[in-house]
Amino acid sequence: MTSSMTDLDLAPPSHGHAPRAHTPAPDSGPQARRSPSPSTAPANSNSLPSREARSVPVSASSAPRGRAARLSLVAAAAIAALLLAGCAPTLVAPERPVATPTEWEETLTLGGAITSLDSDWWQGFGSAELPGWIDTALVASPDLGIAAERLVQAELALRNAGASLLPTLDLNAATSVRASDASGVSASTVEASSIGLAVAYEIDLWNSRLSSLRGSEAQFAASRHDFAAARLSLTASVANTYTQVLAQRARLAIAEDNLAIAERLFEIVQARFRHGAASALDVSRQRSTVLAQRDALLPLQAQERQSRRALALLIGQTPQGFDIGDERFDMLAIPTLAPLLPAELLTRRPDLAATEARLLASEANIAVARAALFPARLAIGATAGLSGTEFGLLGLGSPAGSATLALSLVQAIFDGGRLRNQVALTESQQRQLLEEYRRAILTALKETEDAIAAVERNRLQENTQRELVREAERALRLSELRYREGSDSLGTLLDTQRSLFSAQDQLIQIRLARLTASLDLYKALGGGWQDPGQDDQAFQESW
Repeated sequence: MTSSMTDLDLAPPSHGHAPRAHTPAPDSGPQARRSPSPSTAPANSNSLPSREARSVPVSASSAPRGRAARLSLVAAAAIAALLLAGCAPTLVAPERPVATPTEWEETLTLGGAITSLDSDWWQGFGSAELPGWIDTALVASPDLGIAAERLVQAELALRNAGASLLPTLDLNAATSVRASDASGVSASTVEASSIGLAVAYEIDLWNSRLSSLRGSEAQFAASRHDFAAARLSLTASVANTYTQVLAQRARLAIAEDNLAIAERLFEIVQARFRHGAASALDVSRQRSTVLAQRDALLPLQAQERQSRRALALLIGQTPQGFDIGDERFDMLAIPTLAPLLPAELLTRRPDLAATEARLLASEANIAVARAALFPARLAIGATAGLSGTEFGLLGLGSPAGSATLALSLVQAIFDGGRLRNQVALTESQQRQLLEEYRRAILTALKETEDAIAAVERNRLQENTQRELVREAERALRLSELRYREGSDSLGTLLDTQRSLFSAQDQLIQIRLARLTASLDLYKALGGGWQDPGQDDQAFQESW
């Protein structure tokens, strides 16, 4: 349905059936934070015209012919409002401003079983304890609670936008008594009571309120996507921090083992010194090695405690006294994940869906701003009341009745260019969002490419580092045997000992980097999130 006016070169906003907006339901989150059903009827809200209106009262005592004419006018306006309300403005999804590549530059070796990209993707790490911490975080995390409340606020704003399409109903009751006593004039008392009912409705001639409702729907969709993105980020952060705690404990265990080796070798050096086979310099050098190994434990212990406190913060628990189980770091599996195609990736990330939904909302904002340029705001109202000449509402036993019908028409004459500037402002905001959308797509492509490269690089580095550790262990055993026999110097033994410690510690760090890269790849691919389009369509149709 369209409208036109002969004196203006402006065309009213286009109308049609609104397409499906992206409004996926948030993943399973805390039960206590579930927002109320968006399909419930919006609550009534009062709507007051912002420009001066000229009202034409129609008294109940008017001539029947005049009253009938005015009632016919009001009825015609109501019918026009219903016809216009049936035409929902169309929001067109933006085109992707980036040419999507057909494949990734980086390659990933897919060996063994390939893990599917499910909503509970963290099960692929084979941890017995990690799923419990993630469940706790989904219930008690402050970050997810903030995102949930933002979702509730977006839903309430959507309900308010829907309520603006409904008429308002007000009940007014008043009673008063006024006494006067002037010099030379007899005292008088005036009593009055009244009760009235008023109905008002502003006709959405240019569908500005419908456009605002569609924009609120898109904003609510963006909030739902933001909640899903926050949930994905939280689960990845919990998994990453948990693996860091286990890695720190593994590095501590290696450092303690190397300290034990250094202390054992120190006893050997002391024994050789007592028998004259080693010098005092050898004893001093080995003692320095023992002290250095003891000192290396301190930063590792501090890092392990910091990682535990960070995990406690993520899952919403008090950091003091928080601890995890005794799961071993080397028991964690590193799942093999086949990356999605670039084109498929752009439909599997909630952050991209949120940005696209905000672009849809910007389309609605432009439609609202443009609708304000068109002339005439039409409102209808009706009031009915009873009044009496006694104090108190009980004095309405013999009331005088009155009724009024009003039709108001508002036309902006001069606003200093404010309305057109508002249109330009909303168009600029849309262009900004389009650039943000383009940046988000480019960032998603980069993050995925980097994660694929990191997974493959760390896999190759871990395999090489394991070989280095085996050779360093063999070299230490041979060097210790040769030192006992007097074939090697203490300096050679110290070098092989330091090489083993460094190789073992580096292996733990490379494996942690590989786990982190796998988590980054899961996150870059959107986790197990998908857009439930049919639910969104049913949600929109409920309005």
